[in-house]
Amino acid sequence: MYNVMSPKAEEFIDHEEILASLTYAQENKNNRELIEAILEKARACRGISHREALVLLDCELEEQNQKMFDLAMEIKQKFYGNRIVMFAPLYLSNYCINSCVYCPYHAKNKHICRKKLTQEEIKKEVVALQDMGHKRLALETGEDPVNNPIEYVLESIKTIYGIKHKNGAIRRVNVNIAATTVENYKRLKDAGIGTYILFQETYHKENYEKLHPAGPKHDYAYHTEAMDRAMEGGIDDVGLGVLFGLNMYRYDFTGLLMHAEHLEAYKGVGPHTISVPRIRHADDIDPGEFSDAINDDIFAKLVAVLRVAVPYTGLIISTRESVKSRERVLKYGVSQISGGSRTSVGGYAEEEPEEENSAQFDVNDNRTLDQVVKWLLDLGYVPSFCTACYREGRTGDRFMKLVKSGQIANCCLPNALMTLEEYLQDYAAQETKCIGEKVIQEEIKGIQNLLIRQRTMEKIEKIQEGERDFRF
Repeated sequence: MYNVMSPKAEEFIDHEEILASLTYAQENKNNRELIEAILEKARACRGISHREALVLLDCELEEQNQKMFDLAMEIKQKFYGNRIVMFAPLYLSNYCINSCVYCPYHAKNKHICRKKLTQEEIKKEVVALQDMGHKRLALETGEDPVNNPIEYVLESIKTIYGIKHKNGAIRRVNVNIAATTVENYKRLKDAGIGTYILFQETYHKENYEKLHPAGPKHDYAYHTEAMDRAMEGGIDDVGLGVLFGLNMYRYDFTGLLMHAEHLEAYKGVGPHTISVPRIRHADDIDPGEFSDAINDDIFAKLVAVLRVAVPYTGLIISTRESVKSRERVLKYGVSQISGGSRTSVGGYAEEEPEEENSAQFDVNDNRTLDQVVKWLLDLGYVPSFCTACYREGRTGDRFMKLVKSGQIANCCLPNALMTLEEYLQDYAAQETKCIGEKVIQEEIKGIQNLLIRQRTMEKIEKIQEGERDFRF
C-alpha cells in the first residue's frame, strides 16, 4: 500500500509502513555502524528518510546521541544562524461543530464562553498586537460553517492587512483553519495569506477517528489530504504538525516525516514549517487522561532529530511550553516562537475576565513580547520580525531553492537585523534596546557580502532616523 506519490492519505501515510519502521528502528537502536552512517548522510544537509530518523530517535548509545545533538546545532546554525522569527496567534472565534476530545472548543462543552470577534473587535486586537511590535500573525478559528464561514475569515484577513497604526503593520497573516476545498484555498491565496497551517493531531487513523468522534474533522482522509488541496489551490507554503501526547509519539513522528516526504515528492516542495505542540491543560480537558505524554528529554530529542531530518523546514514552538523547555529546544532546531500570546478569543486589547474563559489551552510562558525579546537577546539570538520572503514572492519551491543553495543568507540576516532595529526603535524597553543595539552591531559582522553589509548598515541608520520597512 505504501506509495509516497499517491494522493490517497492511507497510501502515503501507510499504517504497515509505519509499523515496519517502528520495528526496524527498535532492532537497530544500538547498531553503531548504521547510526554512524545515518549521521554521516545527515551531515550533507539534504535530509534523511523517516526510517533513518526513527533510528536516531530510538538510539540508546550515549556517544551517538551526543553526535546527533551536536549535528542538529550545526545544521540549525548553518541555515538559521542566531535568528528566531517572532509571531503571535490571533483567535477569531471558538465556535466549533467538531467533537475533538482533547480540545475545549468541542461542541459538547456547554460551559466554555463562546465568542466571535467582530471586525471592529479585530481592529482593536490588531492595534494592541501592533503596539507590542508584532508583524506576523497566525489566525485561528474553530470549525463552524455558520459562525465562521470562509467569508468571515477572508473579511478578517482584509481587515488585518488594512490596519496601519503609528509605525505598526501586520505584514504576514498565516492561517490555521479547518481542512477545506481547493476553491476556498484559492480564495485564501488571493487574500494574501502566508502559510496555511493545519495540525494532523495524530496520523494513526483508528485513534484519529476515536479522538474525533463527530463533526467534519472525523473524516481522516479529507483532513490528511488537505495540504495537497491547499497546494493545488496555489498556496506555496504549508505547515504541518501533530499534537504530541495524543498517540504514541514514535508513530506520529514517523507519520509526520512521511507526510513531509509525500509533499516533497508529490508536490515538489516539502512543508515550510513543522509545529511541535504538546497537549496541555484546558477548560474541560485534563492532559492526564492521555497516556502518551512525552517528557522534556524526549521532546528535546524529537526536536533535534526533526532538525537533522528536515534541515530546510522551519520548526515552531508556542507558549504551550515553559521558558525552560523553550530555551532548551531553541539551540537544537526551533526557528520560530510566539511571544506575548493569548489563546483566548480577544484578550490582547483587554484582559479576559476569568469567568469568561474562552482559551484553547493554558499558556506556560506568560511573559510579554518585550520580555521574550530581551531573553532571546541575552541568550545570543536575533529576534526577527522579518516577512520579506513572503512579500518578495520567495515562497514554495523558490524559497527552498534559495535555502538549499545558501543564497538566502544574503537576505535573512540583513532583514532580521533591520526588523529588529525597527522593534528597538518603536517598542522596546530601554534595557532591551541597549542590549539589542549591541547584538545588531555584532551580528552585522557576520554578513559575508561586503556590499550587502554596507547597505544594511545604511538602512539601519535610516530606520534610526524614522524611515521604515526596508528589505532585501
